[in-house]
Amino acid sequence: MSHPVASPTVRTAPAGIAPMGIAIVTPSLNRRDFLRQTMDWTLAADPGGLEYVVVDGGSSDGSLEIIRERAPQLAGYVSEPDGGLYDAINKGFARTRGEIMGWINAGDFLFPDSLAVVREIFETHPQIEWVTSRVLSFLDEKGRLVEQGVHQGIARDSFLAGEHLEGFSKGRSASFIQQESTFWRRSLWERAGGRLDTSLSLAADFELWHRFFQHALLWSVSAPLGAFRRHADQLSAVQRGEYLAQAESVLRRHGACPRGAVAQTLSVGLRRSLPRPLRSSATRLGLFQPAPLCSFDAGSQSWRLEWL
Repeated sequence: MSHPVASPTVRTAPAGIAPMGIAIVTPSLNRRDFLRQTMDWTLAADPGGLEYVVVDGGSSDGSLEIIRERAPQLAGYVSEPDGGLYDAINKGFARTRGEIMGWINAGDFLFPDSLAVVREIFETHPQIEWVTSRVLSFLDEKGRLVEQGVHQGIARDSFLAGEHLEGFSKGRSASFIQQESTFWRRSLWERAGGRLDTSLSLAADFELWHRFFQHALLWSVSAPLGAFRRHADQLSAVQRGEYLAQAESVLRRHGACPRGAVAQTLSVGLRRSLPRPLRSSATRLGLFQPAPLCSFDAGSQSWRLEWL
């Protein structure tokens, strides 16, 4: 599999300091072929110290054989009926202790250097509590990387106002948060409740991001981290309308109101196209909020924090 966007070279933790542990959970139900690839990709991304837990919902397609073959490389696995995707993820995280957390669904992909990049950023910048990639990456059904795009960052106020949820407000919407490219500190997870909301069958990820934003800014990283696989029978495609409705209910529950078409389109358009020298003026006028970025500086070979 070729990867047109390479991850930056990363450095190890300073001598005498143990690297941060990384807890990754994969939930799966009857996804044997997709599960095999995702497990191998995730294990290949291990920079050392990976706690990888697979939670199978009692599959009948031979998935357990795939898991057992890789069991020596896992921190643990479960194969039993559960309450759905988010119950499975909660169950998996409860079995981990790593300070860096994230989940990768069966079929999706982590870039080879992704976990090393995320760990270096968290170790270098203790003020950062969660990150996502600026690079939105997509696989086809065969697992080939077929599409990538770059977003302009995600500001807290913009997310909480519904700017990043398609159809919530009139006018254009901004980029979503790609779940497989998002990682956080366990301390943030615990402050935000330490669980995914299982009352939401589809949009518990969106609800978790909303809770995270109550406590911390989301830093968008210049490196590609994960990729989403598009296939015909995935829940996000088959039940897209229901996902959007659940996410909208999260926003409305917390008092968000849809914007008018002009205000929404202006905010999104300025974020995508306004030259940097003019952004501070646009911020003072209340036209849009700057977003925090974590970019790789080739000259210093380090991660630089900035606002866009």
